[in-house]
Amino acid sequence: MAKKNRRSDGLVWSTDTTTDWTEPENSEQTPEPKHQILHVQKSVKGRGGKTATIVLGFQGNADDLDALCKTLKTKLGVGGAAKDGEILIQGDFLARTAEVLRGLGYRVKGA
Repeated sequence: MAKKNRRSDGLVWSTDTTTDWTEPENSEQTPEPKHQILHVQKSVKGRGGKTATIVLGFQGNADDLDALCKTLKTKLGVGGAAKDGEILIQGDFLARTAEVLRGLGYRVKGA
């Protein structure tokens, strides 16, 4: 038997008219690039021997992290993903990743 996709946030019915039911705004603000230090490193651990370039230390909300990831993937012409506060770029692009980040105004260490 297949499971049905349901959104269960626990609220079934409420007669409370004083509660604001709108979604809260994302309160985490992203600092300017010049105020962030990003660490770029190369890793093969846990990836079946394939090399990946990892960008750590990003401060900000998930939307801005995704936007930076997309910019890096576009400029480098490679695949990758952003999750858990880090950006994973497929392949050994340590120097090029650092160069692109510096061009965007970030301070980069480890390259």
